[in-house]
Amino acid sequence: MRSGVSISVSAADRERLEAIVADRNTPQKHVWRARIVLLTADSLGTNAVMAATGKSKTCVWRWQERFMQAGVDGLLRDKTRPPGQPPISDDRVAEVVRLTLAPPPHEATHWTGQAMARAVGLAISTVQNIWKAHGLAPHRWRGFKLSNDPAFAEKLHDIVGLYVDPPAHAVVLSVDEKSQIQALDRTQPGLPMKKGRLGTMTHDHKRHGTTTLFAALDVLDGTVIGRNMARHRHQEFIRFLNALERAIPQDKAVHAILDNYAAHKTPEVRRWLVRHPRWTFHFTPTSSSWLNAVEGFFAKLSKRRLRRGVFCSLVDLQAAINRFLAEPQPKPQALRLARRSQCHHRRQYPRVQCVGVKPLDRVGDPATAPAASRLGARPSGLAAAPGPRATRGAHRRAAGPCDRRLSPTPPRHGSPVRRRSGPRPRRVGCCRWARVCAGD
Repeated sequence: MRSGVSISVSAADRERLEAIVADRNTPQKHVWRARIVLLTADSLGTNAVMAATGKSKTCVWRWQERFMQAGVDGLLRDKTRPPGQPPISDDRVAEVVRLTLAPPPHEATHWTGQAMARAVGLAISTVQNIWKAHGLAPHRWRGFKLSNDPAFAEKLHDIVGLYVDPPAHAVVLSVDEKSQIQALDRTQPGLPMKKGRLGTMTHDHKRHGTTTLFAALDVLDGTVIGRNMARHRHQEFIRFLNALERAIPQDKAVHAILDNYAAHKTPEVRRWLVRHPRWTFHFTPTSSSWLNAVEGFFAKLSKRRLRRGVFCSLVDLQAAINRFLAEPQPKPQALRLARRSQCHHRRQYPRVQCVGVKPLDRVGDPATAPAASRLGARPSGLAAAPGPRATRGAHRRAAGPCDRRLSPTPPRHGSPVRRRSGPRPRRVGCCRWARVCAGD
């Protein structure tokens, strides 16, 4: 034992040290530290302790002294040591952040880790740690597009109202075209996927022409009507409208949601709209095609069928699109509202009112509304007078029962805010975005 150091182990400390040695889950460094103290307490010399534990003399002396100062707890933790290099000062960190937020002095659009490390004289890992701590990522950027439509709020409210609260006895269609779909054939056949290897596909291709897909998504049941055409002018758009006119029952009013493509607003299309008074066009705001629900279907088509497809001809591409259209779409799920209370004798359903959804008095009678209003050219802040069709639909919505649409489960996160009062709620149509609205 080192001179000047005497170890006395109490019964409680010995029991604790023996438990540490006997536990199979104890870290090994704690085991040999406890053995050093136990062997020393058994009057073994330093050389014998070194031979039994395989540690050096300075190591044995260190942990003997640590036990005398801090007891058993001192053996189970390590002392903090100064870092090998001093930490970066706050001034240098602030300098890195300041330079990162400014454009680089050399010919580049943004800073890289190596360029910043050379500019400030730090390691690239240090620069990366500073960027990570301050939430900086110069190599990344985020695209955006703001609509400059002065009637953005009115158009948004109108289209969302069609999705959330569609008119009675009407069909709501989300119409758009996906142009320039290329029929691409790979220059060499690829290999299929197998365990441990991805499927392969050549980076170059042979182009066999393009086609345009006109599609109309029925937002009530999720069905899609599509036509492949060679071009996407107003002539093809009118042909597609005629196909929709034949496919939709004649006793239904039609509300079509469109973007601001020029072919949708030509004089020929306006004259077609005059000849078909049951049709009403609702245009999305400028630079807001994301509001059109059919864009989600186009994204699904591109991701699941077109992007990794191999098409030997234009006919092969059109046949693949038609097969994709013919596949049954997932059945839409109706929104289920939660009941607030339930007594033992009978169920009492609260009356639910949607907050933030405009009533349906914005939709006039398609048969009497002028073509300009059915094209979406409505003065800002003014709503069309409610026609007989909308009035009858609102009356039916206020009178129909909806017990079968209610569930004790709470509404999902992000659902509209609802005010609850009164007796039982009323149903608003049979659609997946149905909401229950109180009568005015």
